[in-house]
Amino acid sequence: MKILNVAAFAVSGYASTEGRQCKPFNPLLGETYEADYPDKGLRFFSEKVSHHPMIVACHCEGRGWKFWADSNLKGKFWGRSIQLDPVGVLTLQFEDGETFQWSKVTTTIYNIILGKIYCDHYGTMRIKGSGNYSCKLKFKEQSIIDRNPHQVHGFVQDNRTGEKVAMLVGKWDEAMYYVLGDPTTKPKGYDPMTEAVLLWERDKSVTKTRYNLTPFAISLNELTPGLMEKLPPTDSRLRPDQRHLENGEYELANAEKLRLEQLQRQARKLQERGWQPRWFHKDKEDGCYRYMGGYWEARDRGNWEGISDIFGQNTDSPPSAIEE
Repeated sequence: MKILNVAAFAVSGYASTEGRQCKPFNPLLGETYEADYPDKGLRFFSEKVSHHPMIVACHCEGRGWKFWADSNLKGKFWGRSIQLDPVGVLTLQFEDGETFQWSKVTTTIYNIILGKIYCDHYGTMRIKGSGNYSCKLKFKEQSIIDRNPHQVHGFVQDNRTGEKVAMLVGKWDEAMYYVLGDPTTKPKGYDPMTEAVLLWERDKSVTKTRYNLTPFAISLNELTPGLMEKLPPTDSRLRPDQRHLENGEYELANAEKLRLEQLQRQARKLQERGWQPRWFHKDKEDGCYRYMGGYWEARDRGNWEGISDIFGQNTDSPPSAIEE
């Protein structure tokens, strides 16, 4: 059942959040990012499509599937913690037309003023399938005395009969398992874990870094001369404050941060004057942003005509590239 792997995929994304409670860089309006892996048949593209509210849209293509989403957060400050409620729908569509849609659960960051800072994810995730199956996952909220945190459990349901056909259990920072059938109908004393099959497991052999980034995550900001020639002037790798910070040039990073913040203050005025995203459009029916196409074709041609230099620097002399 595809739904089992889709559920594991939806849960696994939370594993990378452990130890990453630092405030991220806020992208500029129109800022983009690409990831292209021809050997894996995968390419990803994203663009910041709105400043107020802050929305980033993305589109990803692989062998036999497409994925698209847009993300926004509604935050609540509770004194010692911040609650983040995601807004937006994630869609995964396979080449046979079968589609799955879901939304993310609530994230809360605790002890932001005093104590050891940590985050937790909790709530109900419903993965709606257009075919025979859908899934409901419950992320258990961690309590102060909880000795077994980060639990996730749920069921796969037959859309035609309403029958539970599989159980899912695990932890969002460790692994997910499935058991076929409905364990609740089994005799008393039955342990479903005796028949559990591993769906996904986090790789814990990866060396931890300062921001708990994996080597793969670190490589996402790598800027090689060969790649630099292909990128549009809006790509995140060309962002000077981020590049200076990575290079340990803290004074330059802070100066660029202040300069870009000034540019960012103009973003709201741009939106009010009718600014539109270059690569995505907002669907009038569901309000979601959809990729219009054309980015990879423009990249192949090396034609970025009409693309603004949002970082306010000469694109002929971008931040220093990492030597090959």
